[in-house]
Amino acid sequence: MAEEIINRVANSKLKTFDLEEIYPDGKRVSFDIKDWLFEEIILKEKDFRNSVKNHDWSQYKNCFVAINCSVDAIIPSWAFMLIAAEVTPYANKVVIGNLELLETVLYQELLNFVDLRDFEDCPVIIKGCAEKPIPESAFAFLIAKLQPIAKSIMFGEACSTVPLYKSKK
Repeated sequence: MAEEIINRVANSKLKTFDLEEIYPDGKRVSFDIKDWLFEEIILKEKDFRNSVKNHDWSQYKNCFVAINCSVDAIIPSWAFMLIAAEVTPYANKVVIGNLELLETVLYQELLNFVDLRDFEDCPVIIKGCAEKPIPESAFAFLIAKLQPIAKSIMFGEACSTVPLYKSKK
């Protein structure tokens, strides 16, 4: 007679945290100022300010914007701040940097508001596979939040995990 198959994972206190579940929806935009530079290397203040003034900033409504310069030019800080001042009223979030920095900042902020009480004294798996651009630093932010409360932390899927941390309690 065959034995009954028991799903030990479903019956355990094991909890999974999927960073993809808190990923904020919205278009990501890399705003590159190189096109507003003279010959893509020199910032001429009057021309630059005219470009900023005449740009349609409303197109960034509800977007997440990373302001950067993809060419090797010396750009004064005020230039990035001027663009940030114009796009901020429309965008959900603005950073000065690349798209990876944008995602990092988003996750750092999001993880400050996640309720982790369900993970207290439990073994936790941080889900590894994702289709969305989750920065590596988001995993470190999550570990910092879970480590004081979790019984253990693993990475991967329930069927194959890599142990990362075990509480000494």
